[in-house]
Amino acid sequence: MIPTKKIRVLVIDDTIVYRKAVSDIIEELPCAELAGVAHNGKIAVAKIASLKPDLLTLDIEMPVMNGIEVLQEIRRQRLDVGVIMLSTLTAEGSDMTMRALDLGAFDFLLKPQQSAGQADGKRQLKEMLQPMIEAFARSRIAAGMVSGRAGLQRPTGARGRDGSRTAVPPARPMPVATRTPERKTKSEIVVIGISTGGPNALGQMLPGLPADLGVPILVVQHMPPVFTRSLAASLDKKCRLTVKEASEREPLMPNIVYIAPGGKQMKIVAAADGTNRVIKITDDPPENSCKPSVDYLFRSIGDYYVNRATAVIMTGMGSDGTKGLQTLKSKGARIIAQNEETCVVFGMPKAPIEQKLVDVVAPLGRIADEIIKTVKT
Repeated sequence: MIPTKKIRVLVIDDTIVYRKAVSDIIEELPCAELAGVAHNGKIAVAKIASLKPDLLTLDIEMPVMNGIEVLQEIRRQRLDVGVIMLSTLTAEGSDMTMRALDLGAFDFLLKPQQSAGQADGKRQLKEMLQPMIEAFARSRIAAGMVSGRAGLQRPTGARGRDGSRTAVPPARPMPVATRTPERKTKSEIVVIGISTGGPNALGQMLPGLPADLGVPILVVQHMPPVFTRSLAASLDKKCRLTVKEASEREPLMPNIVYIAPGGKQMKIVAAADGTNRVIKITDDPPENSCKPSVDYLFRSIGDYYVNRATAVIMTGMGSDGTKGLQTLKSKGARIIAQNEETCVVFGMPKAPIEQKLVDVVAPLGRIADEIIKTVKT
């Protein structure tokens, strides 16, 4: 259901072609209206105060004040506005985008390649931008993410600005509707599916896991090529576990977090010895319009880790992961879902919770603890 209140959008881009294309798209969307435009970040910050938009579409690379500097100024002034970044498919663009997401940007989209014609480019932009704006409109916490007003749960034991400990609500068990095979005591692998809001959520959750967790973790984060490598590098700096972008035929090792490469599918298969497991990177088609796809990975885990897997479904648009969780549930996996209150977009966890596929529903600040329980006891 699309919210009835229109989202007021300020379009910021130093390139007139993109500024015009995005402005035209905003005016075509039933959920949005154009609040204004700006051709650099300094002008944009001034216009936020006067126009009071709900959302910015923000070019990441601009003269005078770039997108990162705009986000920093929004945070400094505690301006109540959401941000969708427009980025380029380059290593520099991906690194800057990871920084923008760390600073609280809601999501990002890639500018169409210059080889695309004007009509095709605008169509591609609209296909990406419309669902993002609709998801932003439904989100309870998206508008305050940059300013720090969103009320996101901090990890257990984290300290607030005043030095006090942040209380985190407890996780709650869910009734199990379907009978599953008898479980072993410990899980031997953890798999995570996540999308919109994911980089920030992973950056809060994964540091809560110990260096000696003792099992591999595989993550599907919906992202294009290049960006997943930047995400892995960013997370690796924050975590006690090693975080890396997964490679073809790479053996699964404990205490390593493997991020599925953007634009590829990732699954696990048997190694040549028939005993161990390795990562398989494929160019198979998208599933749920996603590549990498959570369902694609989750299905493969069910084939090899009966009763010995933990699956985590977290913030994100759409329903990717639900079918994979149905398979994992039938194979005795333990399933953890992020709760609605701490999701940037309560899409991917919603159906699994409603279908009672989930064993525990946990706020973001408790998910690491719940994962530890499944592999340590």
